Amino acid sequence: MDLTSFNEGAQHIAGRPTRSSGGEPFAVVNPANGATVQQVELATTADVDAAVAAARATLPEWSGATPGARSDALNRLAGILAEHAGDFARVETAQTGKPIKLSTEFDVPGTVDNTAFFAGAARNLEGRAAGEYSGDHTSYVRREAVGVIGSIAPWNYPLQMAAWKILPAIAAGNTIVLKPAEITPLTSLMFARACTAAGIPDGVVNVVTGAGRTAGEHLIGHPDVAMVSFTGSTAVGRRVAEIATATVKRTHLELGGKAPFVVFDDADLDAAVHGAVAASLINSGQDCTAATRAYVQRPLYDAFVAGVAELYEGIRLGDPLNPHTDMGPLVSFTHRDRVAGFVERARSYATVVTGGHATGKGHDGTDLSLGAYHRPTLITGAAQDSEVVQGEIFGPVLVVLPFDSDEEGLRLANDTPYGLAASAWTRDVHRSLRATREIAAGCVWVNDHIPIISEMPHGGYKASGYGKDMSQYSLDEYTQVKHVMFDTTAVARKDWHRTIFGDR
Repeated sequence: MDLTSFNEGAQHIAGRPTRSSGGEPFAVVNPANGATVQQVELATTADVDAAVAAARATLPEWSGATPGARSDALNRLAGILAEHAGDFARVETAQTGKPIKLSTEFDVPGTVDNTAFFAGAARNLEGRAAGEYSGDHTSYVRREAVGVIGSIAPWNYPLQMAAWKILPAIAAGNTIVLKPAEITPLTSLMFARACTAAGIPDGVVNVVTGAGRTAGEHLIGHPDVAMVSFTGSTAVGRRVAEIATATVKRTHLELGGKAPFVVFDDADLDAAVHGAVAASLINSGQDCTAATRAYVQRPLYDAFVAGVAELYEGIRLGDPLNPHTDMGPLVSFTHRDRVAGFVERARSYATVVTGGHATGKGHDGTDLSLGAYHRPTLITGAAQDSEVVQGEIFGPVLVVLPFDSDEEGLRLANDTPYGLAASAWTRDVHRSLRATREIAAGCVWVNDHIPIISEMPHGGYKASGYGKDMSQYSLDEYTQVKHVMFDTTAVARKDWHRTIFGDR
């Protein structure tokens, strides 16, 4: 089985690769060297209609399948993904530029694990226990599929985000149309093909590769789509919510982040420095939970800055396929220029300690000027209300600011519109409990930053959106609750009827 040939079309509709009905040609580009990885044709609104129709047609069959049958299919899918792990990693690196060691050790195994988790979760659709809550009736709760799900996934983790969208939706009995980012659609298409190979019925998982303004907005507003799930920027999320609200759809939004990394003066400095470097540079900083704002209590501030700068300067940029490369390019030249713009503007009001635009040779001789590379960048001296502190840069940029009291550190941590993730670094259990209680974020790590697991939820507060990915909480998001009530008395004329007609 070859999952990596895309010549039959960049759409996956009703269980098979499909050509666009007339969309524009588009090149998927390797950002490490500017070479075309695959030429695709973008989806039209007619392609979206066909995908939604396929999803709607198979919904009764799939939603009516037993949880055990859906679980078995997902277990088969996990096996196929594991069997083709190398192909997924290679293609993911080619279209995104992320280091092969990240694709191999994080993206792909994480996706396999997610699939195995939802195979189990599919058999756990719980509701309130049956009971005679009124005294005259037995009530219970059913959890049922919502319907056809329209999902839009981002470009930073194309495979994982496709899985985060698809798996809980279909485990709960829904069918789905996924629109991946048009610049990174290939592993989403591979995932859909793997679903077909696993015996998941045709039409349960559909993928349309198209632009947001056409395919994306048409999918969100489609009258046969019952729920919309979107991961991306807060600005686009507002537009998604606006379109979905017009047609009274349920929405699930995982939006931007600006994660604080709070280092108290009793923290293990070495652990905090290494944690900050890893947490700020994962996926070249293109991670909505990446550490972007380090608040360091004054006694540790200078040593923290020096330690991070030293490690940043040793990061190995180069060919993403080289297993020794630490950091590849950003996802596109356009995005590289956007990140560079934040850094260059910051030079007028802050200090760029190290980093900036990448030139010269990588650790392996790679010509960095041919790719969308940007060196790890450390900034100090920025004001709390400055652009680099408040704006979502989405690149390998860490801003470090000092604080004095614990109260000040926690206040600064909460002082952005976002609330997706955060971390607190301290040896004091009371400080850690206070931080986890007071920081307004959907995930707060203590003495670590970034690890995620399938069993625990991921999702934000405030402008970072609402709804959860992964975990049982995510499965629940893709169900609707139905109350069923049985009369237990067999009495024809009930006492409450007199409030409507007649006398006692």
